[in-house]
Amino acid sequence: MISQGKKNGLTDVAGIRVGHYTDLDAASGVTAVLCMEGAVTGVEVRGSAPGTRETDLLSPLNLVQKAQAVVLSGGSVFGLSAADGVVRKLYEMGAGFPLDETHVAPIVPAAVLYDLGRGSQFVPPISAEWGRRACESASAGPIPIGCVGAGTGALSGNIKGGLGTASAVLESGITVAALVAVNSLGSVINPATGRPWEIGLELDGEFGNLGKKSVALPPQPEGSPAKNTSIGIVATDAVLTPSQAQKVSQMAHNGLSRAIRPCHTMFDGDTLFTMATGKRALPESAGFFEVPHAQAINEIGQTAADCVSRAVIHALFAAESGYDITAFCDLEAL
Repeated sequence: MISQGKKNGLTDVAGIRVGHYTDLDAASGVTAVLCMEGAVTGVEVRGSAPGTRETDLLSPLNLVQKAQAVVLSGGSVFGLSAADGVVRKLYEMGAGFPLDETHVAPIVPAAVLYDLGRGSQFVPPISAEWGRRACESASAGPIPIGCVGAGTGALSGNIKGGLGTASAVLESGITVAALVAVNSLGSVINPATGRPWEIGLELDGEFGNLGKKSVALPPQPEGSPAKNTSIGIVATDAVLTPSQAQKVSQMAHNGLSRAIRPCHTMFDGDTLFTMATGKRALPESAGFFEVPHAQAINEIGQTAADCVSRAVIHALFAAESGYDITAFCDLEAL
């Protein structure tokens, strides 16, 4: 039996901390996910217009196996600078890949989404300082969602996007969670029903009254190049290898494509990271295959996909109208 984590968020995974920096005037922000001890990290990029940093380093073929943080940011190409502030802050805290007895190199992959032109300036004044502030605000407590951090200026199809999170605890005791900033070309809402495509994944009544609401969607705007992208992070307390973390990222994209239709388009840069903190060993399963943990990876990957879908729905339900974009909560009910 799968159940929600206590906070129904990424910080249900032991060792994970999350912080935001939000600039409402600029309609942009930064979300930093920290694991000071380092987490085995994988990534999968499925969109055709990505903006990323350090994703090649995460290949299982390469030297470094752990990241100390992952940054999600608005600001499109300008937002990659936010990761510099996280790197500097973690260096000051002594968290990173050891270079010698006294120096470290913090490993901080990042991904950005397009929110330009939605605030008071076309290009938000995003900088390394935004990343530093997001890092300094990080905690293991409940995560603010909606129009915060990387989801501040987000747009999903033709309604307000945002940032959402969700978690699940497997029968084995392993926790899996996801955090997603939804800024998609496609829609989270099924136009035939006025409800989210994946509303059936709800656990323990988590979506409340909004989960029962059907809405009439405004007209769909025409797509334009590279103005979208949904980015996110899956976390688990399981012991994973780099290749297993990458596989979980691949499977987690199934949750993105089920919850957002169409997904992984030419105008999206959809990217999902997986961070494994290594607190719980994978259960072994006997059988024909030589890989003893194959079934456990299947279960974690499937649960990650479901958490991603649920996080996407939470992002839309928690969003508030702004920047001339109407949120789900303010749409007329059918």
